[in-house]
Amino acid sequence: MITHPAYRVEPWCLRETELNLDVLSQSESVFALSNGHVGWRGNLDEGEPHGLPGTYLNGVYEFRPLPYAEAGYGYPESGQTVINVTNGKLIRLLVDDEPFDLRYGKLHKHERVLDFRTGLLHRTAEWTSPSGRSVRVKSTRLVSFSQRAVAAIAYEVEPLDGDVRIVVQSELVANEQLPHSGGDPRAAAVLETPLVSEQHAAHGPRIRLLHRTHHSGLRLGVSAAHVVDGGEKTEMTSESSDDLARFTITSRLCSGQRLRVEKFVAHGWSAMRSMPAVHDQVDAALAGAVSTGWQGLADEQRSYLDGFWARADVEVDGDAEIQQAARFALFHVLQAGARGEARALPAKGLTGPGYDGHCFWDTETFVLPLLTYTAPQAVEQALRWRYNTLPAAHERARQLGLKGAAFPWRTINGDECSGYWPAGTAAFHINADIADAVVRYIRATCDETFEREVGLPLLVETARLWRSLGHHDHHGDFHIDGVTGPDEYSAISDDNVYTNLMAQHNLREAAALAEHHPDLAAALGVDDEETAAWRDAATRMAVPYNDELQVHEQSEGFTRHQVWDFAHTGDEQYPLMLNFPYFDLYRKQVVKQADLVLAMCLRGDAFTAEEKARNFTYYEQLTVRDSSLSACGQAVMAAEVGHTRLAYDYLGEAAMMDLSDLEGNTRDGIHIASLAGTWFALVVGFGGLREDDGLIGFTPRLPEQLGRLAFTVQFRQQRLRVEITDKKATYTLLDGDTLRIRHCGECLTLSADVPETRQVPVITAGRSPEQPAGRGPARRGRAVGHAEEPAR
Repeated sequence: MITHPAYRVEPWCLRETELNLDVLSQSESVFALSNGHVGWRGNLDEGEPHGLPGTYLNGVYEFRPLPYAEAGYGYPESGQTVINVTNGKLIRLLVDDEPFDLRYGKLHKHERVLDFRTGLLHRTAEWTSPSGRSVRVKSTRLVSFSQRAVAAIAYEVEPLDGDVRIVVQSELVANEQLPHSGGDPRAAAVLETPLVSEQHAAHGPRIRLLHRTHHSGLRLGVSAAHVVDGGEKTEMTSESSDDLARFTITSRLCSGQRLRVEKFVAHGWSAMRSMPAVHDQVDAALAGAVSTGWQGLADEQRSYLDGFWARADVEVDGDAEIQQAARFALFHVLQAGARGEARALPAKGLTGPGYDGHCFWDTETFVLPLLTYTAPQAVEQALRWRYNTLPAAHERARQLGLKGAAFPWRTINGDECSGYWPAGTAAFHINADIADAVVRYIRATCDETFEREVGLPLLVETARLWRSLGHHDHHGDFHIDGVTGPDEYSAISDDNVYTNLMAQHNLREAAALAEHHPDLAAALGVDDEETAAWRDAATRMAVPYNDELQVHEQSEGFTRHQVWDFAHTGDEQYPLMLNFPYFDLYRKQVVKQADLVLAMCLRGDAFTAEEKARNFTYYEQLTVRDSSLSACGQAVMAAEVGHTRLAYDYLGEAAMMDLSDLEGNTRDGIHIASLAGTWFALVVGFGGLREDDGLIGFTPRLPEQLGRLAFTVQFRQQRLRVEITDKKATYTLLDGDTLRIRHCGECLTLSADVPETRQVPVITAGRSPEQPAGRGPARRGRAVGHAEEPAR
């Protein structure tokens, strides 16, 4: 956990004003740049010191064995691990033969600024070498949203105390040595030298490396070009070998002179193309970047982000830290998915190797809702990737003796690579999570082409899975037994409520869409009998309820289990999964992350207001939040049932997950789903955003600690701005002719640029629920620079 103020609180940037080696790896994650295709960790330009070097290409991985003490039928035979590909960030500097290394000499100033509006990472350092020569180094880097294969750096060196000889070595390096993970299951496996050299070249200011992976058979290339502006006494050479290509600049600088190097780096990979084809691919991307030039790339980046912020910005009055965190979150979620283009969205994005670079259900449940209303083109591409992996999902279902498609719990290429089946294979709710994202995207965009080509097949094949996985009992009720829900401290349960309700939604929507497209459905083998079976299963879906406690059970029999001994569990024993056997966790009432509470967020129509309040109170006392996915869902439900102060505290936890390193593993990459959860808590929680059968609605509930919340969403190609205070909500249609919405159940028809204002009703709630001993969220003050106000 970061316990000192590492970053300044500013509304539109993240600023680090000193280099702290104790949190270097965390800073490398939060300062990472990506576009969903290329990811550059925020390593220092000179490469050392570093916490964890990292350059990633979405979809590039290596196989690794999954050893089992006892093999079993259906166990995945190999895993997939994201690899650190060729590093093009490196620019080493020597000042009169002294390496620019901030661990030596004297560092007078060091500042890094990640600008959310421009997408640029700026760095300034003033340093005196051990031999007494002082220089100022400035660098700015970007990973382009407009040219997805391209990243670039502008690098300047200026002497501060007279003439100095400067040597700059701009490099491409493959197979960098990486630190070991330390045994944390959330970290990545370290693969030694995963890349095999196929070609290297150096021609003047252009250098190139081509490699392939040992086992997965992927071919990748990285090429760089340089534009140099130096004095008359500037010389340049280049060289290359299997894992290193280097462009060297030597210059004699006088006082007032600067050496400026603009470095353009192009990346490419393929599972099928030949070496010449990948060679040409990266060289073509590089030619486009050089033609555009540094300033052109920067201008394109700003233009792209101007469009995004016009659709997506969230304004928070009353808590400057949350305001910064909200924009930090939006920026990083955009970086994770903007140019993924039919590739997965990993749990850590492309900011680090955590979770081996795998994609989970996090994407569909937490990330895609945000992108649906702010950057829908990214959602279409993410779901198209799921569609492209249908053959693997069909094969996995067949292997498990099921019909339809069984999507993987964790994967990079579409194959299941979870070696622990109770938490992996049994977590079938991933199917319904994908279906839910499909339905939300279709309703929000009216994308008919997607609906026909991608949406219908995904809904049909996921519905088939549920019908074959579940069964009707002798009363006719439909049960789904032996599954694992979102709470990973419970496994192999019968009738997990989250799973059943999401499957119910999946079955209903599949039947409706199949009937809407009868010819296309028939081509998929769907007939009236099958859709009737889906509807019948949905209608008779079992939803366990404890009449004595008057709460829904997380799964059948859950409330009968012994309650975990929270009073005798110390702070140092969390997360529980690292300190207790799963066997002990599975048979106790202890919840890792919001499960039934998340079901109430996503399937609120299945619960009454009274049931939501009782359920929320009951499960609060059991939920320990050993997952970064929990706080945002708890924030949404706390707001809905009236505990706005508690919701505000949970918002703070979700928002500060990486900026304060609350989980202690930001070093391995930021938590994309928790960042998306910041938007989820603000817009879905306090804004009350809900979509009901094609109509978007809001039930605002603002905590007293916030003076105003404003946000923009895109719905059916129209932009809607919502502004909320404690007493009123104002809705303004920014783009489009008319839009029907709901405010607290009242239907409104908005006309362009004509604001509609309505009162926000006051909600009263009972006593705030309790959490397990020592596991309540940190209580937030009113705001940075303001005293705390009393809770509502």
